[in-house]
Amino acid sequence: MANFRFHQISNTKKIRYISKIFKNSSFIVFLHGFMSDLEGKKPNAFLKFAKKNKVSFLALEYSGHGKSSGKFVNGNISKWSKETSILIRKYVKKKEFVLIGSSMGAWISLNQFKIFKKQIKGFLGIGAAPEFLENLMWKKFTKKMKEETISKGIYQLKHGNYKYPITLQLIKDGRKNKVLNKKINSNIKVTMVHGEKDEAVPVSYSRKVLRLFPKAKKKLNIVKKGDHSLSNKKWLNIILKELKLLI
Repeated sequence: MANFRFHQISNTKKIRYISKIFKNSSFIVFLHGFMSDLEGKKPNAFLKFAKKNKVSFLALEYSGHGKSSGKFVNGNISKWSKETSILIRKYVKKKEFVLIGSSMGAWISLNQFKIFKKQIKGFLGIGAAPEFLENLMWKKFTKKMKEETISKGIYQLKHGNYKYPITLQLIKDGRKNKVLNKKINSNIKVTMVHGEKDEAVPVSYSRKVLRLFPKAKKKLNIVKKGDHSLSNKKWLNIILKELKLLI
């Protein structure tokens, strides 16, 4: 993909990111999902869109994801949200931006409103999954799974062909990052795009996000036959059309 760079956050932590800056333009900031990276079709499509529309672009891989430093099992919502805000401060600076949050990225996006509320001019969620660790994982764990997580500090969760190492510290930290109980009074456009056949996150999560924005111009686009990632060309075009309306 594009020119990846690294931002050194500390002596031991470097974050891989992409930025394309057009002078005097607002930004699109893309935040990827759980155990994802910037190698996929979505970040590539958004970068192309940004270049074509001469809008600045920023995307990063949280620690323990992609080529950023750190182990995935040491990460959590607090750390990944903080890394995001550090890079927004550094590269977006005081400019306005539209946030795109894919799955867990929508949760991390909601955390950014606490810091950048005045700069965020739009929010696009894709299969939004705020508070998924508690509601879609922990609460669905069997007693045995919970016991193993507590005694070993980690549980290897099998989902399809993937294994997700779910740590106890990740679950506990998720509880400190509640976002679905706090209204955000921004007068902006908020659009949620969600696959009708999403098997990972119910469409109700996108509705929960929209309810947080009493003053926003809100839209829910349920993609017919769409899955969780919405990464094929047809579905990406639906997302890009929605993005065009936000910038």
